[in-house]
Amino acid sequence: MNVVANVYRGEQVESSHLGHIAVVDSQGTLLYSYGDPHRLTYARSSMKPLQTIPVIETGTADRFGFEAADLSLCCASHSGEPRHRTRALSMLARAGQPEAALQCGTHVPRHEESYKQLIREGKPLTPVFSNCSGKHSGMIATATHMGEDVTTYHLPTHPVQQRILEVVEDITGYPKDKINLGTDGCGVPVHQLPLAHYAWAFAKLARPEVIENPERRKAVQRITDAMTAHPEMVGGENRYCTDLMSAFEGRIVGKAGAESVYCLGDRETGLGIAIKIEDGGPRAINPVVNEVLRQLGIGMDGPLEKLSEYTNPPISNMSGNVVGRIETSFRLAKTDFSLRV
Repeated sequence: MNVVANVYRGEQVESSHLGHIAVVDSQGTLLYSYGDPHRLTYARSSMKPLQTIPVIETGTADRFGFEAADLSLCCASHSGEPRHRTRALSMLARAGQPEAALQCGTHVPRHEESYKQLIREGKPLTPVFSNCSGKHSGMIATATHMGEDVTTYHLPTHPVQQRILEVVEDITGYPKDKINLGTDGCGVPVHQLPLAHYAWAFAKLARPEVIENPERRKAVQRITDAMTAHPEMVGGENRYCTDLMSAFEGRIVGKAGAESVYCLGDRETGLGIAIKIEDGGPRAINPVVNEVLRQLGIGMDGPLEKLSEYTNPPISNMSGNVVGRIETSFRLAKTDFSLRV
């Protein structure tokens, strides 16, 4: 069994989480793994940095004056804080599009105060509160800039999504005719491919100089610079993505995905890391990310200490008393496998 974390109640294991880990360098060599590094996986929102690349390559970002914080929001699974909503609406306005153009649906935002204010004012939830509204705003702006149908930008056959599919093939190094498509929670296509190829993609995000296409190289550099300069846009208050990139002060670019996926790249070593918790439950993923970094010796000089609240987090009961904890339980194994086709 590929146990990555155990949940303790007192001193007894109550539950266990299985998982898979891949660590890949920028040349496409699988260096370390645990479980099945080739597990076919939907990376979900971890792919948002790749989905943002066409926003730059098409000239959309420059035409509509998208700032670094805007590009960071395109990569976000944000909490729906006022700063997130304001920026998403501004992006749409610069593209000449209304909030109604968003096809992402809506949900209760993580930012409780924003939701409580809506209730107090008797106002309904709208799509801008969706954690994916930044990504969708970038897609809508791209369709607008390219003179394409804005009402169908979310469909797999739309040029917006076809450009993204080409980017995913290129950056992950995995043939697009083998990529399985599903529909993400926000309604756009989501891509399924081996976990290790996501790690390779994030190694390239960490080291864009290995990307042959000079325009794509510049776009990737711009995106990773934006995410690390404005991590507050990627998540929000008390969110692991934001706290991780803030703690590493520009060294790490990281993005969570639904169903307990996490992908990150280390700009110092050029390593890309992809992690999937088998049961999709979110409580184990952040401790596992911290432990992978610790085993690789990344952040031992201070950043991991800043993230200590995510390491072996406590389990509390309804009275607020600590009654257990989550502990990681795995050891990375050295490998030497090329992902290059």
